[in-house]
Amino acid sequence: MAIEILMPALSPTMEEGTLAKWNVKEGDTVSSGDVIAEIETDKATMEFEAVDEGVVGKILIAEGTEGVKVNTPIAVMLEEGESADDIKVSTPGGDAPATDKAIAEAATPAVATSAPAKDDAAPAPAAPKKDGERVFASPLARRIAAQKGLDLTAISGSGPKGRIVKADVENATAGPKADAPAAAKADAPKAAPAAAVASGPSTEAVLKMYEGTDFEEVKLDGMRKTIAARLTEAKQSVPHFYLRRDIELDELLAFRSQLNAKLGDRGVKLSVNDFIIKACALALQQVPEANAVWAGDRTLKFKKSDVAVAVAIEGGLFTPVLKDSDSKSLSALSAEMKDLAKRARDRKLAPHEYQGGSFAISNLGMFGIDNFDAIINPPHSAILAVGAGVKKPVVDAEGQIKAATVMSVTLSVDHRVIDGALGANLLNAIKENLENPIAMLA
Repeated sequence: MAIEILMPALSPTMEEGTLAKWNVKEGDTVSSGDVIAEIETDKATMEFEAVDEGVVGKILIAEGTEGVKVNTPIAVMLEEGESADDIKVSTPGGDAPATDKAIAEAATPAVATSAPAKDDAAPAPAAPKKDGERVFASPLARRIAAQKGLDLTAISGSGPKGRIVKADVENATAGPKADAPAAAKADAPKAAPAAAVASGPSTEAVLKMYEGTDFEEVKLDGMRKTIAARLTEAKQSVPHFYLRRDIELDELLAFRSQLNAKLGDRGVKLSVNDFIIKACALALQQVPEANAVWAGDRTLKFKKSDVAVAVAIEGGLFTPVLKDSDSKSLSALSAEMKDLAKRARDRKLAPHEYQGGSFAISNLGMFGIDNFDAIINPPHSAILAVGAGVKKPVVDAEGQIKAATVMSVTLSVDHRVIDGALGANLLNAIKENLENPIAMLA
């Protein structure tokens, strides 16, 4: 039986993607684990591996096609002894021999309309979920499981990344199916986040406003759409408040120069940003109640400090996460940050490298910005906006006026997780660490 290859969900939040490139063509023989395509998500371009083996019978989605919904058929694979004439594509009316029209209709992502759905046009069953997580299984494994009455959530997968394959369901014994109403409720699609334009004038209104004016329309890519939706949602739903401090950097700058002189032979060059990452990671250990995130009806409090750092790329930004930052040396953090930033700009980060963490840093000091307020990136509970270090007159402990290099920072805080006094303690700890950098090595 011909096997449909479906658009994969390459991250927990992925709903659609761009089929950037096919690495195979019709008639090619592929084995399980072969990279057959490159899929563009809103954040990265990732390789898509074949789970089943066979011959590529028909490619349904052309290279460069955008907005392909997850679980949409993108190709059909033939098993041994089958020919292209045997291809069937799932359509609303059931399986039928594929024609060019049927393939085109099956491959076209569905568009919502106001017309009522027909009774005989029920959608294909959604992928099952276990403990709220989608269970990944090959199309053939799902069909065999349905025929044998198996519950996929009770089967362990032996394929890549735990995917359930043909052998897993053939060796499994029948068990009770999950309660249908409960499954339907669990699989109900989540509402897509409101587009950023929903809170402002409509596209038609804006175009009318600028009639007669020369302009160029720039199409939004997946990353820009996601940034617009997530940050609009964050600003509207997260109760932000802001704390500001000035931090003197002269001792840190002198210490950094000494370290770089000693580490030059090893090819290590520490940046001020490396010290900021370390200072924030240690502050989350010194004020552990602030090392937490909002989780709907509870907060999650973490033992280690996973710090995200905003990296500007063409057309958007990434926030790669440096895991266990509190226990890593400055040189290790520096090397890891350089690697993550480079791969972020090349859009080569895996989802686990930019998801998670409880705290973020956004540093615009290198662009000459004195101070700014950053928007929290949920589920993080805080983000530190870092400005440039500039020479200013300050009053020292003896009451004398002196010139000092001062950096202005603003801590944006989620009031659901962190109250004012707790946020102040966290920011004070960050300031103390940066103004006494030698202590961070203790």
